Amino acid sequence: MDRLSLHAQERIILGKKVKNLRKSGKLPGHVFGKGLETEHVSVDGKTFLKVFEEAGETGLIDLKIGSGNLPAGRQEIRPVLVRGVQYDPVSDLPVHIDFYQVNLSEKVKVPVPLILIGEQPESVHLGETIVLQTLNEVEVEALPADLIEKIEVDQGLLKEINDAITVGQLSYDREKLTISADPEEIVVKLAPAVTEEMKKQMEEEAAAAAAAQAEAAVPAEGEAAAEGAVVAEGSGEPKEGEQATETVPETKEEAPKE
Repeated sequence: MDRLSLHAQERIILGKKVKNLRKSGKLPGHVFGKGLETEHVSVDGKTFLKVFEEAGETGLIDLKIGSGNLPAGRQEIRPVLVRGVQYDPVSDLPVHIDFYQVNLSEKVKVPVPLILIGEQPESVHLGETIVLQTLNEVEVEALPADLIEKIEVDQGLLKEINDAITVGQLSYDREKLTISADPEEIVVKLAPAVTEEMKKQMEEEAAAAAAAQAEAAVPAEGEAAAEGAVVAEGSGEPKEGEQATETVPETKEEAPKE
């Protein structure tokens, strides 16, 4: 991944006063690392969002920190990863950043997302199957400069029901990256759109609905078997062999929703 850069300034404003810093378009943050003393910094908010959108949490950033102890125009460059961003719960905008300074000669472990690419199988478009992703990220160990933003998974390789792609089948540079996951663990598979369990449930619900409709259609005791018995002309009594009946409004039973 290409090295990105971000300018920062040493920060002396701490505590509740940082709200004034945010009003000016700056974001407070701090830089920490193994064996290092935490350093407080601030960065331009809009610039950070652009860099973070490209780098994510696996992209190496050259954090260029201006220091009052250095000659004018001089900066200290720290190789960092964005290890955490705090967001405002109302505006959903970042309010604080954690930069982790890395040692370029030591490996680090970071989560890397698994992204589906390629055309979905034709059976998906026909509604017969679904592409089921069961693993969304894996932990990767690598030197900071060798970290990658994502691992792509080609769903177009799935042809038949139960076809699957496992961790061991992922495409990545195995000389530079180590994935901390079982090679047999399934990342994505092609599954039936309706499982056997779902079919059974639907059949049971349909049978229950049919039974309820049949029960509603049976006349109550003392009522005729048919609705609207024919009455002899000029008489209020039913024909011989028939029984008076009350017309019952038809009821419609619906199958319970899932």
